Amino acid sequence: MKTVRPVVIPQSGEIKRNVRGGSAAYSFMRSPTAQYSFDVGDVVEALCDHEKGSDRVRGWLKGIVVQVDNKMVAVQFRSNVFLTDGWMVPDRILWFPTNSEQIRPAGTGKRTPPVVKKDIPDY
Repeated sequence: MKTVRPVVIPQSGEIKRNVRGGSAAYSFMRSPTAQYSFDVGDVVEALCDHEKGSDRVRGWLKGIVVQVDNKMVAVQFRSNVFLTDGWMVPDRILWFPTNSEQIRPAGTGKRTPPVVKKDIPDY
């Protein structure tokens, strides 16, 4: 009859070597969790290269979530968006990992107050 040994889970930061010398079991401090959860139809802002007027700029752009799975979120935009190497995306859909810092719900970013121009009095 074969004896069964209990499995020992290493503490965070420890490495447990296999008796046969092959692989090592690694543990992690905490599991990777997404800061936000997205559903189809959500309005989001994404940090990407896009057209503003006739110029190409990098900044936050509003879009709509069109597909969500376990690892990725697809966002469709109304204006042209570009990949990092310069190619324009024909269907205006960019994919982001669910735990990416380059995507957030719309309205959660910092807003800059509008500049109020004061009239200079004419004396």
